[in-house]
Amino acid sequence: MSTNPAAVGAAPTSSAPDPRAFSRRTGDARHYAALDLGTNNCRLLIARPQGDGFAVVDAFSRIVRLGEGLAATGRLSDAAIERTLAALRVCADKLRRRNVSLARSVATEACRRAANGPAFIERALAETGIHLDIISAEEEARLAVLGCHALLEPGEGPALVFDIGGGSTELVLVDDADPVPRVLDWHSAPWGVVSLTESAGGGATVAERAMAYDRMRALVRESFAAFAARLPGGDAPRRLLGTSGTVTTLASVHLGLAHYDRAAVDGLIVPSEAMRGISRSLAGMTIDERATLPCIGTERADLVVAGCAILESILDLWPAARVGIADRGIREGILKRLMRADRA
Repeated sequence: MSTNPAAVGAAPTSSAPDPRAFSRRTGDARHYAALDLGTNNCRLLIARPQGDGFAVVDAFSRIVRLGEGLAATGRLSDAAIERTLAALRVCADKLRRRNVSLARSVATEACRRAANGPAFIERALAETGIHLDIISAEEEARLAVLGCHALLEPGEGPALVFDIGGGSTELVLVDDADPVPRVLDWHSAPWGVVSLTESAGGGATVAERAMAYDRMRALVRESFAAFAARLPGGDAPRRLLGTSGTVTTLASVHLGLAHYDRAAVDGLIVPSEAMRGISRSLAGMTIDERATLPCIGTERADLVVAGCAILESILDLWPAARVGIADRGIREGILKRLMRADRA
């Protein structure tokens, strides 16, 4: 799935945002909000403009596993919907208390794929007042790049930015010679940490876990094949930047953090071989063993291996010596667009 070269900051002409996705033009505080509801997480960021960027006023993140069971049933489960609505109520309360003047809330792969996705969107609006705009994979990729491209290492030639989600993985080849990078090509693969775990994960013994990891790698490699055939060659050093819970978690393990520290992780550069080593080590552990590791715990223990398989497949696809780590992405991209549009 390729695109014509275009500035990342430009909204796709094929899917103009629903005006209901923008709300609460009241008050003088000029607080802006971005909500990203993915297959695994619900994340909210509230900020105010500061210089050329913004200062975070409030934030919220909760693992809701909205896409749990979706691969098997094609529907969002009742339990997943209830978990997600509970998180959205927290977000709605924060939006009210922070007197947000302009907000946008987006939903991604789980709601794109689920047969009852539109019904869930209607229920979320009725019960929380939050209108979720189901965005395309292309817009998801563009927003992620817009939110994190500032962390790309300087260098010549195109760079690859990736976002490993719960239900899909977005790969974006960018030219960052200008302040706003141009998208040269992009690809959305239907595998994220939830969908891949449910389709190919598991294993009680070391041998079974190794076989499951190989299955996951094979599925991801196949889904990347068309994009891989379009990637440019050459001997220039490759630049790679990842934004997702997978890369921030593995970066935390690499640093040996006792608890997650965004300041230590966001903008970190990690040798690719170190990321591969951590990935293979985690893939060989039991869920209980992974759960004892700081920054993984019980919430990520069953899903992190799928993220490792996707990451290693990306490193095969784009063999960079180092991986840039970004704890920023879609929400930051939304905020930049909102503030830019409001100023205009």
